[in-house]
Amino acid sequence: MFFTEPLREKTRASLLSVLPITGIVLVLSISIAPLSPGTLVLFLFGAVLLVVGMGLFTRGADIAMIPMGEGIGVEMSKSRRPWLPVFVCFALGLLITLAEPDLQVLAEQLPSIPNLVLILTVAVGVGVFLVLAELRMLLKIPLSYALLACYLLVFILAAFSPDSFIPAAFDSGGVTTGPITVPFIMALGIGMAAVRSDKNSAVDSFGLISL
Repeated sequence: MFFTEPLREKTRASLLSVLPITGIVLVLSISIAPLSPGTLVLFLFGAVLLVVGMGLFTRGADIAMIPMGEGIGVEMSKSRRPWLPVFVCFALGLLITLAEPDLQVLAEQLPSIPNLVLILTVAVGVGVFLVLAELRMLLKIPLSYALLACYLLVFILAAFSPDSFIPAAFDSGGVTTGPITVPFIMALGIGMAAVRSDKNSAVDSFGLISL
């Protein structure tokens, strides 16, 4: 049967996510922002496709991406070469971000910045901070200290940046927590923490995403 129970659960969760915004748009389309019948039909059809697509994607992530990320994380933690986890973290952060669909969409919405420049800059940034997150785990630096330092750096840079640049910068950071990046990096952190027994291992996976 095509809709197995796990896929049915994922589709139901997608429906619960999409339904509220769909209802808001419908209310707006018949009140303060009327839409043509053709546009409304296309929107509803797109919403249905979105529910089905998100259900299939999240089920696929559970089957393939999450076990893969956990496996890589476990092997990285077992490695006796200190440079190998750092290199793998940077490469994974770079490649996963390049594949993130949300970033591709954002790049199309910012005509003042070449698409390739924006995508590569964000991808390198994710790779660098994934390396920093790995080093934080190895050096056993408290997550709160790392977050405070990062937020301080962000606000200092924002104070000296042009006003028009700040929204694009924060949006670029936000889209990195997309449907591809988050499941894989979370699974990577879980895999790395699985072979450790110290009290900080429980927050390592969260620390990867937050940083």
